[in-house]
Amino acid sequence: MNTITPADRLSAVSEYYFSRKGQEIAALQAAGHDIISLAIGSPDMPPSPDTVETLAREAARPDAHGYQPTRGITELRQAMAAFYQRNYGVALNSDTEVQPLIGSKEGILHVTLALVNPGDEVLVPDPGYPTYTSLSTLLGARVVKYNLTAARGWQPDFDELERLVTPRTRILWSNYPHMPTGARAQRTTYERLVDFAQRHGIVVVNDNPYSFILSHERFSILQVPGAKDCCIEFNSMSKSHNMPGWRVGMMLTNATFLSWVLKVKSNIDSGTLRPLQLAAARALENSAEWHEEANVVTYARRRAVAEQIMDALQCTYDSDSVGMFLWGRIPDGLSDAETLTERVLHEADVFITPGFIFGENGRRYVRISLCAKEERMKQALERIKKVF
Repeated sequence: MNTITPADRLSAVSEYYFSRKGQEIAALQAAGHDIISLAIGSPDMPPSPDTVETLAREAARPDAHGYQPTRGITELRQAMAAFYQRNYGVALNSDTEVQPLIGSKEGILHVTLALVNPGDEVLVPDPGYPTYTSLSTLLGARVVKYNLTAARGWQPDFDELERLVTPRTRILWSNYPHMPTGARAQRTTYERLVDFAQRHGIVVVNDNPYSFILSHERFSILQVPGAKDCCIEFNSMSKSHNMPGWRVGMMLTNATFLSWVLKVKSNIDSGTLRPLQLAAARALENSAEWHEEANVVTYARRRAVAEQIMDALQCTYDSDSVGMFLWGRIPDGLSDAETLTERVLHEADVFITPGFIFGENGRRYVRISLCAKEERMKQALERIKKVF
């Protein structure tokens, strides 16, 4: 009998770190350990009451459960366009420039399929979201890392980018406010990225899910004149609206790029359940007061505890960073970050993330998620103090 083997592409990637580590955490919990997870960025707070009420009301309708258009319903696209106009000052045509997504992760796949041929190159930040690398690799693209460092405030080195770009480069992935470091978005960075894209004939894809978390700044790369012609922006309701399991994201760009992505998307998935889309449209109308309490006040309290945890671990961090994580550099005397995170896990029963999963430039860093109740974070702090 012939031996069945997986596709060759699987040899180039490994199982997602949190998927693999989750099995270990489950085994520890089964053995009686109370593990406090400060690792994954999954908001633990609910969406606004109006959002949940809309979902329940619409889902009760007997005619609400059929297939939906891949383009998304008109109400949701209009709400997304209004959200961008209100919060970013960016005007978008909801019929041709707004595409709802089943989360931004899905968008990464579809944009890559639409723009990148096997053997083409994509520029990916290091450190950065691992999915930019893994999906590009699975699809046969050549991943070229560009360096982000603390010395440059985790902003791109444009001299380096000029050396790295080639005629085969199709996409540059960007993400601000930055994950995992929390570096703020900067208008000058966006302006230089747009100029870079225009001069080299490439597409900059900016991933922008964190601009409401611990921040009152509302930057979008689409605010730059000419950006819509050469850029795509992702945004997500997972972080800013406490809807990670709902899987609602959005892609904003010009009509041509959108039509290319839609050609891919329409052959892969169908539209999201209509009641969920209507509820998401309602969530996009949340008041500024709701966002202030959910995205700023609550996370600020948790951030203060996370800073105390970093202090206990003798890690240094940027007190001006934003987003739902705190990024810290480990002490010079330690060999690597995983040595520290494994000790925290097995001696303090607290799960934090080693920075190597985000790239070579993250090897001497750890990341603490703010997606845990303040009481649990304080409990984690006390456990870590006893060990360290």
